[in-house]
Amino acid sequence: MPPISLEPLSGRYLSFAEREEIALLRAKKCGVRDIARSLGRAASTISRELRRNAATRGGRLDYRASVAQWHADRQARRPKTCKLADNDRLQQYVQDRLAGIVRAPDGSEIEGPQVRWIGRRHGRRQDRRWATSWSPEQIANRLLVDFPEDETMRISHEAIYQALYVQGRGALRRELTACLRTGRALRVPRARTRGRGKKFVTEEVLISVRPAEVTDRAVPGHWEGDLIIGLDSSAIGTLVERTTRYTMLLHLPRIDGHGESERVKNGPALAGHGAEAVRDAIAATIITLPEHLRRSLTWDQGAEMAQHAQLRIDTGLEIYFCDPHSPWQRGTNENTNGLLRQYFPKGTDLSRHTRNDLDAVAATLNSRPRKTLGWRTPAEAFNEPLCLLTGSVATTP
Repeated sequence: MPPISLEPLSGRYLSFAEREEIALLRAKKCGVRDIARSLGRAASTISRELRRNAATRGGRLDYRASVAQWHADRQARRPKTCKLADNDRLQQYVQDRLAGIVRAPDGSEIEGPQVRWIGRRHGRRQDRRWATSWSPEQIANRLLVDFPEDETMRISHEAIYQALYVQGRGALRRELTACLRTGRALRVPRARTRGRGKKFVTEEVLISVRPAEVTDRAVPGHWEGDLIIGLDSSAIGTLVERTTRYTMLLHLPRIDGHGESERVKNGPALAGHGAEAVRDAIAATIITLPEHLRRSLTWDQGAEMAQHAQLRIDTGLEIYFCDPHSPWQRGTNENTNGLLRQYFPKGTDLSRHTRNDLDAVAATLNSRPRKTLGWRTPAEAFNEPLCLLTGSVATTP
């Protein structure tokens, strides 16, 4: 037996002295919680220690400090051999479900497009390799269903990811990353994902604090907004009133210098839909309405709304943000964007359209009868709250 380490690696790990104390208290028939209180450790730590590092040679789970320390030192050795490299059966199971062949209902093989591995993530709108493409989480949990009694057929989803991304772990070829949903050939560093949070979105402006009157659509003047994106980062802004479905479009032209030189890091957004451009476009459009028709605006958590505080000052609009990845919370706007794609298809240059073009398309949508409005048009429905201000028939902007 190798020499016993008397000092713990850190306060996170039990020391040999603590293990001796555990052995003494265990011999006195003390319970797990009593031992934990005596050592100032969590009860789960003591329970796990007694279960994992017990001496089993005598056929019983006796606990001895020296044996427990030997078990802990052995388990802490690095590097460890990847479980997939040691278990050919497990490796084949994982590989078949990650990169297996797609089959038709009659069992025949479907090859799909021929895609050459280029060592990096697939490009946008390009063919990808066809495979069964189970996620590592699906594979790890399905093993419990397929092999309920076989403890050797167990692996965590993290171990599968490491076998793909950390080539020193071996077992799985790196090109199998093309079968993952993301197709990402390199793992995104955790530090980079931390920086993706929208610093301008706080608890005070989330949709959860939006007034109930916005949800029930009883009061007009509450808007939903978004961008529709086209070729080369061209964009058009959309504003839709929740009660009447009245639509206004924001003209977001290119800024001078776009495409003439390399983009300056942290420089102005020359594509035309940076935070300042969107703020000014919303303000110029919404300010044409009377005050009782500009109560609130709900947007997703896009960086183009980083200037929302100034927009609130300029227009008096209350700004709210949807939860991440929840477009259904702006359902009216999402439906309208789908209608607009008839005029502004994906993959086309949206910057070529003039202000007059956008006004014409908006007028076309606003003059269509809508089932949800009792077959009235959005323009007719929007005209009613405008009339409340003047007492006569108003002309919609």
